[in-house]
Amino acid sequence: MSVNAGARLDRLPLSAFHRRIVTLIAIGMFFDGYDVYVAATVLGATLKSGFSTLAQNAQFVSVTFMGMMIGSFLTGFLGDRYGRRFTYQANLMIFGLASLAAAFAPNMPWLIALRGVMGIGLGAELVAGYAALTEFLPPQARGKWSGILNAAVVTSLPVSALASTLLIPRIGWRIMFVIGGIGALIVWYLRKAMPESPRWLESIGRAEEAETILLRIEIEVTRQGVVLPEPAPTTAVGPMRGVGTLFQPPLLSRTMVGFLTLIVENTLIYGFVSWLPTFFVQQGLSIATSFKFSFLMSMGAPVGAAIAAVSADSLGRKPAILGASFSAIVFGGIYPFMRDPVLLPLVGFLLVVSIYVLVAMLFAIYIPELFPTDLRMRAAGLCNTVGRTATIFTPFLVVLLLRKYGVAGVTCLMIGMLIVQIVVVHFFGLEPRRRRLEELES
Repeated sequence: MSVNAGARLDRLPLSAFHRRIVTLIAIGMFFDGYDVYVAATVLGATLKSGFSTLAQNAQFVSVTFMGMMIGSFLTGFLGDRYGRRFTYQANLMIFGLASLAAAFAPNMPWLIALRGVMGIGLGAELVAGYAALTEFLPPQARGKWSGILNAAVVTSLPVSALASTLLIPRIGWRIMFVIGGIGALIVWYLRKAMPESPRWLESIGRAEEAETILLRIEIEVTRQGVVLPEPAPTTAVGPMRGVGTLFQPPLLSRTMVGFLTLIVENTLIYGFVSWLPTFFVQQGLSIATSFKFSFLMSMGAPVGAAIAAVSADSLGRKPAILGASFSAIVFGGIYPFMRDPVLLPLVGFLLVVSIYVLVAMLFAIYIPELFPTDLRMRAAGLCNTVGRTATIFTPFLVVLLLRKYGVAGVTCLMIGMLIVQIVVVHFFGLEPRRRRLEELES
């Protein structure tokens, strides 16, 4: 039985159904981002109070990344085997409960262990949320709405910084984990009403379930006075393929593009953005000024995501990726030479904007589009896992470059990686703009 799920979803006009799906996924991913970004301020507070040591803080960060790598890897296989709905609900439950437990950690070893569990849920949410949304959206709006989803995620960066500034001095660091845990569990309850992806159901042969969900969606949309056009012709659904298919033509080039671009983006985030306060102190600024400049530059994250949302469908994915990469090279080349107290955060802000255009375009929009439905979660999970491996080595490389060459050494690393990214995406990248997912599979 063929239900033609992709074509039937793609003919739907944007409606309250799509807005509800985007909102529920976005809120969950906001709390995911919040839990990732809040670590910096929490660790500062635990260190100051004597709850932790510098060595334990390093273990906390390392365990977070290890958990996120495991979560990214596992969710890809679980998502293609048990469904999108199962994975994004399971990971919310994992990091929600672990976050609440972390608020009551009796000592730092317990907090580190719970952070590892949280990391599994955090890494899984990023893969599951973007992949699930991609399968519900029509091609003419897929880039814009996926970009909006990423904007919601990165907005948690300035929000977590502001919440930490207001709450930690008055209540203590534990309240930050309470907020993240309760928020995640509330979203878990609200998401129970979300449907499974009909595209995925059809891809594994559960056609009757896909038909039931599609009819329910179509009835909801037509009740708004919309007359649905005829769907595109049915596309044959083949058997579910093994992960080895990703390393054979024609998907091999897409897998390599996914691996390389996410290594670059993780290096930009954890090799530059996360080190901003340290860079400012290294350049002779006070701690207070360092935090102020870092906050101003962090506002570039949601701006960059918004630009990606606007440009993805109008310019196309590849032009936006190449343009943002070139922009990051320009501002990255200028940044180390800035000393003026006005120009330094301004150039830094523009550099962060360029970086987060790439983050939104690649994590949220481009990578999930590159792969067929039956392999989408495993492919995205593997790309994210490989990208996360960069975060293991990045801190050591940044310290080495900072000691020998200063901030200029770090930005040279960024520029070199961005040049490689431009070449790879230009020659090997696919352009998914306004194309149906089923068309891209061929």
